Amino acid sequence: MILLDVKGIRKHFGPEPVLDGATFEVRPGEGVGLVGPNGCGKSTLMKILARREEADEGTCELHGSAHLGYLEQQASFDPQVSVYNEAKAALAGLISLEREAVEVSHEMSATDDPAERERLSKRFDHLQHELHTRDAYNIEHKIERVLDGLGFRREAFTQPAASLSGGEQNRLLLAKLLLAEPNLMLLDEPSNHLDIEATEWLEKFLIESSAAYVVVSHDRYFLDRTTNRTLELFHGTIDSYVGNFTAYWTQKQERLLVHSRTYEKQCEEIEKTKDFIRRNHYGQKSAQAEDRRKKLVRLEEDLVAPPKAIAAPPMHFPPAARSGDIVLRVEGLGKAYDRQLFNDLTADVIRGERWGLLGPNGSGKSTLLKCLLGEQEADAGRVIVGQGVEIGYFDQHLSSLPDDAEVADAVRPKRNNLITQQRRDLLAKFGVTGDTALQKVGSLSGGERCRVALAKLSAENANFLILDEPTNHLDLWARDSLEKALTGFDGTVMFVSHDRYFLNKVADHLIILEPNGVRVIEGNYDAYRLYLEMKANGTLGTAKTAPGEKPSARKSQVKKAGKRNQADEANEDPKADASTEAPKKKRKYPFRKVSDIEDEIFMRETSVSSLEEDMTNPEILRNGERVRELVAQIAEEKELLQKLYEHWEEATQFNW
Repeated sequence: MILLDVKGIRKHFGPEPVLDGATFEVRPGEGVGLVGPNGCGKSTLMKILARREEADEGTCELHGSAHLGYLEQQASFDPQVSVYNEAKAALAGLISLEREAVEVSHEMSATDDPAERERLSKRFDHLQHELHTRDAYNIEHKIERVLDGLGFRREAFTQPAASLSGGEQNRLLLAKLLLAEPNLMLLDEPSNHLDIEATEWLEKFLIESSAAYVVVSHDRYFLDRTTNRTLELFHGTIDSYVGNFTAYWTQKQERLLVHSRTYEKQCEEIEKTKDFIRRNHYGQKSAQAEDRRKKLVRLEEDLVAPPKAIAAPPMHFPPAARSGDIVLRVEGLGKAYDRQLFNDLTADVIRGERWGLLGPNGSGKSTLLKCLLGEQEADAGRVIVGQGVEIGYFDQHLSSLPDDAEVADAVRPKRNNLITQQRRDLLAKFGVTGDTALQKVGSLSGGERCRVALAKLSAENANFLILDEPTNHLDLWARDSLEKALTGFDGTVMFVSHDRYFLNKVADHLIILEPNGVRVIEGNYDAYRLYLEMKANGTLGTAKTAPGEKPSARKSQVKKAGKRNQADEANEDPKADASTEAPKKKRKYPFRKVSDIEDEIFMRETSVSSLEEDMTNPEILRNGERVRELVAQIAEEKELLQKLYEHWEEATQFNW
């Protein structure tokens, strides 16, 4: 069955079409990701599907059983209605069914007509089945579950919906859509305004839902978890790919390679044919030349279109001047307003490291950055900037770019007097070319402004980049370019981001602002998730080093534990003769630093986790030889881990 059948959709806003024959289908239960560069028409297509805009040509047919839900982008709430009651309004149809069931039951008890009683009984049975299927007897729980999951505090339930911030109102619109439970959802950037915790809740909700949905998102982690098919919108047309975003990314490169070879081969054949015609047009082979001319017509008619490669904007940061080894030292830093944001944060940022900051909305990430920059005063602790450190700051609000300035002037660095051509060359390195460089900043799209701000940052020639939400407004291809630019940068980086894919690619250290404190993790987002999983299932204590835990913190814990154990042993035998020394043990393993062993343990544990995850892949499970290889690798890694644990225990005993 086809829930949604889209054929030949065309839409113009100027001389060039935004949509030029977009065609695809959506079937029950499909999670479809709609991707494409900024400005390609994704939101326009979603509005046409939702009947919010009319297409110039084409058809969009819904199956009779389809109940369509669309995530609105603009909220309009009654000032008198609370957040809870606004969410409850999405269940008006269900509440109406519940009310009708009560009325039918009263009518059944009041009628004496057997035929009427039979009719009412059938209607009552149908209503009861519908109410049971849709879990109508837990309405309050459903509302609370969705509002809690999307990050609404309980005290906000009674607050007027119209008094919410713009981001909170958008979250309430999403809550209403999820509560309405349509069997086909159109979701345009649903994770906007959601922190990581709420985004993960939404992922789980969609995965468990039986509804089909089409989702537009720049969150690659979200797309990977929630979609099983990907539609690429580019140059007005749709190409379909099997699988999630990662599968699409791989298939896209493979298709481009095949398409490019086919296109080049056809072009080469056309050029050879033209050359033959030119050389033999009037000679003895003129008849053959005439045949070749007919062949040329067919070749040009059958010529495939050039490959539709989506060009990622180039991004590059210049080589960084060398700074001191310790770029930033944070000692006991704390800050509070009406509540404690963070407290007793201590960390050393070493030259060349890349630190990511994450935490729920309102946890104080931007405040922490401002304390590190000296723009706000901390309540406790201190921040020491290392020798030779030059800081470059990217503000998520892009306030460094005045709206009335010309783009080429807006990127002029404070410490570097670049001429106009140099500034235009700089902008070109971030994909801002042509007349765009001569426009006013205020006329640019969000993605263009973001790239201009990054270009200005690169012009500062800083060796310590601090970025607050740098991926906002960037499409998938620009985010990929920024990741490569930052991982290739030889200076030091610290950034705030809700993009888990970006955190995974760029960060090698994390600062997590949690409700009950601050956690410092050595590793990327996957290391943090592994740490949380092991903590949740109780296996964290069995490992000698917690995945992602800072070795320095672990070392101090081990020292304290060792002292406690020695004290315990002394207390167990009060008659022990302190003058009698136990025979000194010999080393079983060669000398190694405890921190080095801990680092290797972490790497081995991460490797085992990755291999075990591969074992759950259905494609791999169908390959007997690959399964045997994985089993052998896992056994080998675990054997090495056991030896490392023993080595660690020996090192902690002998090395102190």
